[in-house]
Amino acid sequence: MNHDVFNGDADGLCALHQLRLAFPAANNLVTGTKRDIDLLQYVDAGPGDEVTVLDLALNNNRDALLAMLGRGAKVQYFDHHVARDIPDHPNLSAMIDTSPDTCASLLVNQHLSGKYLVWGIVGAFGDNLHEAACKAAKPLDLNLQQLATLCELGEYLNYNSYGESVEDLHFHPAELYRIMHQQEDPFVFINESGIFETLKQGYAQDMALAQAIRPEYETSSGAAYILPAESWSRRVSGAFGNTLASASRERAHAVLTQRSDGAFVVSVRAPQSTNSGADTLCSRFATGGGRKGAAGINRLPQSELPRFMQAFDEVFSAVS
Repeated sequence: MNHDVFNGDADGLCALHQLRLAFPAANNLVTGTKRDIDLLQYVDAGPGDEVTVLDLALNNNRDALLAMLGRGAKVQYFDHHVARDIPDHPNLSAMIDTSPDTCASLLVNQHLSGKYLVWGIVGAFGDNLHEAACKAAKPLDLNLQQLATLCELGEYLNYNSYGESVEDLHFHPAELYRIMHQQEDPFVFINESGIFETLKQGYAQDMALAQAIRPEYETSSGAAYILPAESWSRRVSGAFGNTLASASRERAHAVLTQRSDGAFVVSVRAPQSTNSGADTLCSRFATGGGRKGAAGINRLPQSELPRFMQAFDEVFSAVS
């Protein structure tokens, strides 16, 4: 059996959509919420099996990857997160680029020589890489309204991926992918599927609640917000972080959403002016990781909150 293993966010969805438009295959889909990043452990692949991995940090999947390679599976890997020592194995084809201005969707677009570029642009917008998305879009000669619509689509697809479990989401990412994959043209998908309007309404309602929250911690270099243990908080945390980052490009932002067990899920956005430091901060904590411009911590105990605030200030005071 062959498997497509992908992050449930806009980048993972759009990366897989492009790849399967070019190379159709009804593979087993393995995905989850934005924070479900160690997904290879759930894949039982062996001799003759092919596994495609999209937008999942290799560091979090290394043991499972090495195990399946050892069993004889072939793996194609597209990612942009920080990766230690990419394995050198004849069954592994890895396209991993940790540059702050790329994402899995743009890497797949590069792999396909731009064949389905428009979906790569949607994925980049969803990953809050607006400048990279607009730059990549130039060959398509889109007008400003079309670009704005693709940006909205990317943001809503990304918004759908945030939650403590898939029950928090409007659509399970595997279901969302199957509906998306019926359309090669994103504008047709927007106008005909009903997905866009559902996510747009949910996004607006959740964002209004988030924007009523005031910063818990604020310095000249950044601000941290704490959201309550509610489904709307879990859904909007990433989009709220992106909105804060775009509104104040010189400052860093952290959005800490309380989990049902009292700990926090943390989303960090580096200042867009420097696009650096988010991975440095989050990697100081046990369940942290990500990329230079945007990173996160899957579980920050309440007792670690003062240490996080101190580290936040140290890291972003140094890079500001």
